[in-house]
Amino acid sequence: MNIFSDFHARIAAVLRGIIGSGRLPEDLDLARFVVEPPREAAHGDLAANAAMVYAKEAKQAFANPRQLAVEIALALSEDGDVAEAEVAGPGFINIRLKPEYFGRFLSEALDEGQGYGRPETSRETKINVEYVSANPTGPMHVGHGRGAVFGDALANLLAFAGYDVTREYYINDAGAQVDVLARSAYMRYREALGEAIGAIPEGLYPGDYLKGVGVSLAQAHGDRHQGADGEEWLEDFRLAAIGAMMDMIRDDLAALNITHEVFFSERSLTRGPEGDQVAAAIAFLRARGLVYEGRLPPPKGQPVEDWEDREQTLFKSTDFGDDVDRPLMKSDGSYTYFASDIAYHKTKIDRGFAVLIDVWGADHGGYVKRMAAAVKALSDSAVSLDVKLCQLVKLMRGGEPVKMSKRSGDFVTLREVVDEVGVDAVRFMMLFRKNDAVLEFDLAKVIEQSKDNPVFYVQYAHARAQSVFRQAAAALPDLDRPASALKKADFSLLTDEGEGRLIRVLAQYPRVIEGAALAHEPHRIAFYLHDLASELHAQWTRGKDQPQLRFILEDNKGLTIARLALVALVAHILASGLALLGVSAPDEMR
Repeated sequence: MNIFSDFHARIAAVLRGIIGSGRLPEDLDLARFVVEPPREAAHGDLAANAAMVYAKEAKQAFANPRQLAVEIALALSEDGDVAEAEVAGPGFINIRLKPEYFGRFLSEALDEGQGYGRPETSRETKINVEYVSANPTGPMHVGHGRGAVFGDALANLLAFAGYDVTREYYINDAGAQVDVLARSAYMRYREALGEAIGAIPEGLYPGDYLKGVGVSLAQAHGDRHQGADGEEWLEDFRLAAIGAMMDMIRDDLAALNITHEVFFSERSLTRGPEGDQVAAAIAFLRARGLVYEGRLPPPKGQPVEDWEDREQTLFKSTDFGDDVDRPLMKSDGSYTYFASDIAYHKTKIDRGFAVLIDVWGADHGGYVKRMAAAVKALSDSAVSLDVKLCQLVKLMRGGEPVKMSKRSGDFVTLREVVDEVGVDAVRFMMLFRKNDAVLEFDLAKVIEQSKDNPVFYVQYAHARAQSVFRQAAAALPDLDRPASALKKADFSLLTDEGEGRLIRVLAQYPRVIEGAALAHEPHRIAFYLHDLASELHAQWTRGKDQPQLRFILEDNKGLTIARLALVALVAHILASGLALLGVSAPDEMR
């Protein structure tokens, strides 16, 4: 039960009545206004901005938005579930609901069980979420982990909200970096054969993680490539090294409980069974008059000598909101990275996805406009692209920066962090800040058992709720706990102001789910869970100070059942929301 969508429908019905009277236009878009929690709890339970939103359309029949708001409020006052509807300011409508309505809400929410919070109507929209896509040249670092957790939680959220979601990893296995990887693996191959290789040459990957690859290559090829020309072994070593790195990356992701349904190889765009898909994508755009041969002005702020004035194959990205047209071919005749990305996104469109979500590092921010332009051109603006940029992670320990790793050579690996603090701490903290804000991740603080540690604070709320039921079973052994019994509780007994606050936060869960899914912002779930945990902890503390507010009253079974029902819904929502974030909901904290 979503009380906000419920009252949106009721206000829309009032507006339809006004439309029927001829005082509002028939084509009025009744989806434009919102019903939301008021900014201050003292103003009521719900707030609606309908009169303000339709001020322009209403000015022929109403002197001002407030007059329209008064008419809406008067109609709502006749609603049997409304205790009071009043107009505030220039035309906002504040609504206070009757306790009986919240009683029905609690009963229905308990009845919905695992489905509570899920939108009432399923969406058939196919969404592709591409995330991680780290170059297959070594273990994942902490920055990769942020994008991985963000993308995975977003996919969970969208699936829960009813969308058809595919989780995809784009393997960047076609660029110069994989040749560097192969040559780095060749050094370790020589080392595995007993050769003293000394320091790894500048420009190659120095990490110890390639030693195992070298051993495997030595076992597979013997010494026949030792001292051989690179043309002889490069392709085999490239494929072997990429395979080994992808196995390592999959293991790193598995440590975070992350899996992908699709691993798409960039290399397959030109060497796959479907032929040269990059050439096909360029031809597709050229046929629509969107590719031409021309010259570009020198980049702003760049020295002229660093710019090559030549005729190039260009995509008309400025037709779709980009700053300049973009090259598709390099001077040596090979494709630009952008051309390959165009072809890759065309495969997504051809696979029937209506929404594309790409999760990138913040250093790719300058690439967003051109990619958005390409998707518009490829789909005639029918497919949307949302690029979510994940900012840097500053790894700390007790307030001091942590930078080095023996395994990687120059950065701390994601796996090292997961092994030290646990998957729950990594996942929750990666989501407890908006993706486009820099995150300070303190290895010491995220394992503290204190209210200042958000993941502990939320998990402890779930464990505390479960402890309430264990205490209830001991104090009242004949108590019937199943949801079927709890939903029949007399919720009119919940009259304490703290209980009221808790109920109102519980009622927001479906709205938070819907808003987070539409905005592609899973951090909203983490923030909401922290707020919910705060309300539960606060009410528990009040009961400690005021015995009549305790969840369990042995001499008042009716009130105890009502309070247990409230706690049961809190526990369910905490578990549901934590599952969306990929975080466990423990029954006990030790």
